[in-house]
Amino acid sequence: MKHIGTIAIILLASATALQAAPPAATSAAAPAAQASTQIYGQYMESRDADVYTGPCFANSEGNLAGHEALLAWHIQQGSWNNVALDGLSVVAVIRASGTLGDEYEGTLTAKALLIVDQNATEEQRAALENFAQSQAGGLLADVVGVEALPISFEMTNPMAVATLTAGDQVRLATRPVTDGDMICHNEEVFYPPLASHLTHSMPAVSSDSMYSGAALGINWSESGRRGSFLGNFAN
Repeated sequence: MKHIGTIAIILLASATALQAAPPAATSAAAPAAQASTQIYGQYMESRDADVYTGPCFANSEGNLAGHEALLAWHIQQGSWNNVALDGLSVVAVIRASGTLGDEYEGTLTAKALLIVDQNATEEQRAALENFAQSQAGGLLADVVGVEALPISFEMTNPMAVATLTAGDQVRLATRPVTDGDMICHNEEVFYPPLASHLTHSMPAVSSDSMYSGAALGINWSESGRRGSFLGNFAN
């Protein structure tokens, strides 16, 4: 019972942070860099490997799983390259040559599909592409296609429940990590999130994670994996 209580406390604290307002104004005690925040919002990620797991499970999946990932950003407010992006979203679908985040894999090659919000103007679409590439670094260096699709990004429940769709190509739904998901009972965040500039992140279970398209030469569908992150970003 003590273990269940610990998980609940962690999830509650993390969930409160996920609902947090934009970064506070700089105070005398706050770093000056905080005043330069120009864009903030919410973040989702899903992989085809457990990110919240124990070493025995992670080692057994090494180089066999975790090659594919979904990354999604919803801009609540802000601009990029002097282009306002309030209320828009962008999704990256990634296929890598090895297990993403594995420090023993060395330098990975990766191909990516970018899906930009159908509601964006041409100028906003270009800004969304550049923004996503700046957040995910080399993982989005080789973009094999860019598509404009309707994106639904919902992170309304504070307890790690979120949904994402991008046309009929991408679908993600998450639920909280519970005591029933503890197998080794030494689980931890084994692989950190793939995006930079996150102000907060928490692991979640991918109750449904799917990509179906032609751009990357592979489709996948996952359920029940401890393979997602929910978070906030500010840049």
